[in-house]
Amino acid sequence: MENKVLSMLGLATRARKLVSGEFSVEKAVKEGKAVLVLVAEDASNNTKKLFTNMCAYYQVPMYVISNKESLGHAMGKEIRASIAILDTGFANAIMKHMDDN
Repeated sequence: MENKVLSMLGLATRARKLVSGEFSVEKAVKEGKAVLVLVAEDASNNTKKLFTNMCAYYQVPMYVISNKESLGHAMGKEIRASIAILDTGFANAIMKHMDDN
């Protein structure tokens, strides 16, 4: 399951349909561009709390998944603690896989 989600993140990266990093994700959520937010399991408690509260307020689904290294690797970058998906198709596909497990 996790591998499918991570490979979809790679596709979304190449399609330029996601942003990563705390500031970019926060901006995408507040501007209403984010369709889905993913936060790494090993992100700090402050980061998880920030995105949990923000996503609840702005009614954006949020999942905790994998670890920072895997999220970054899936995007072809260094470690990433948070990712926002900007495309409905990618977001729905990822949520489907997350909800199935």
